[in-house]
Amino acid sequence: MMAARVLAILTASLILAILVFGDRDIPPDVLEERYANEASRFVELADGTRAHIRDQGIRDGEVLVLVHGSNASLHTWEPWVALLGDSFRLITLDLPGHGLTGRTPGDDYSADSMAGFVDEVTRKLGAARFHLAGNSMGGRVAWRYALDHPERLDKLILIDASGFPAPPGFEESLGFRLAVTPGVQQLMLFITPRPIFAASLRDAFSDPAFVTDEMVTRYHELQLREGSRKASLVRYQLPPDDPRIGEIAGIRAPTLVLWGENDRLIPVADAQRFESAIPDCRVRIYPGVGHVPMQEAAAASAADVAAFLRGEPWGRPQS
Repeated sequence: MMAARVLAILTASLILAILVFGDRDIPPDVLEERYANEASRFVELADGTRAHIRDQGIRDGEVLVLVHGSNASLHTWEPWVALLGDSFRLITLDLPGHGLTGRTPGDDYSADSMAGFVDEVTRKLGAARFHLAGNSMGGRVAWRYALDHPERLDKLILIDASGFPAPPGFEESLGFRLAVTPGVQQLMLFITPRPIFAASLRDAFSDPAFVTDEMVTRYHELQLREGSRKASLVRYQLPPDDPRIGEIAGIRAPTLVLWGENDRLIPVADAQRFESAIPDCRVRIYPGVGHVPMQEAAAASAADVAAFLRGEPWGRPQS
């Protein structure tokens, strides 16, 4: 009897907490009004996924496909689009479970599925061959794609890319720790506090001045898209280690690895691990920069990418 009362009290308290502190889903059309722009397109895929993409820059230029990281969106590439759009055709996309693409019919958010998503989208857009860049989780998707589709890839760019097991003692971000905590996971389907996004973004940048209210609001609201919290929960339950990391010596595409020296999410030592494993690989480390160099060191990283893609001699960074 006492146990039943305690359970009833706890259940009522949880329901009250959800009613008081809970975050309601935001309909897709509301978010599209806020975060799509004149360059946005929605591409229908074979499984019914409505993929949000932007196809910008020089129409007949070399194609550079840009793949964002976990819980981010194609907006993370806007600095590069502005800096490289006069020289390349730039395709950015919201991965399954992210941004304005949102939850997909099959609820498959594995690296294999996301690489398949990149393959289908680029074929739909008529990009027969292209360069591919990915940040963080998107970097993992990119090197997976390089392994599986070498015939379509010219050059590969990995930016603070995931894939190697985290070293002992390396502490993950607050948001990720909460997302993989049993019980808390389910609660985050209903209660998704904005301050968690602010804290996670501050972990991603070395300079907190880059974390604006507008950025925090965008990350938070896109996560509240109908179905996206469920998609994130499914994704966070996938095994964290990638069993194919030992295959990267088979990557044939010339590869550029970019890394922020102050990355608190994936250790900078992983840059050298990629360099040691991939046969044709060069590395650039940015001092005073965190997990997203394409934003925090936009001009320097875009210049390095342009030089790499044009095949210019690779030396020390210019001062």
